[in-house]
Amino acid sequence: MLVVAMVQIMVKPGEAVTCGQVDASLASCISYLTAGGSPYAVCCDGVKNLKTITPTTADRRAACDCVKAAAARYPNIKEDAASSLPTKCGVEMNIPISTSTNCAK
Repeated sequence: MLVVAMVQIMVKPGEAVTCGQVDASLASCISYLTAGGSPYAVCCDGVKNLKTITPTTADRRAACDCVKAAAARYPNIKEDAASSLPTKCGVEMNIPISTSTNCAK
């Protein structure tokens, strides 16, 4: 329940998303990202939360940079699992989940 409560943290209007918020949103996805298969519901809740806390282009770019930094800490992340995560969770994302994304685009 604590993890679910953590992913419900919302950004106040006018504040940029932080890497802590991005990390908290995706922390429950690590097992899926490293092993593949199907993401757990709590992981998908985190993906949905990530979309919610990144309404602006600046937020999405900041979150993209955070995702890349987090992915660099886990060299065994499967690129195909990462790129398919939003789709598997039924979330249309404007933030690519990848280690090689150019976040400035």
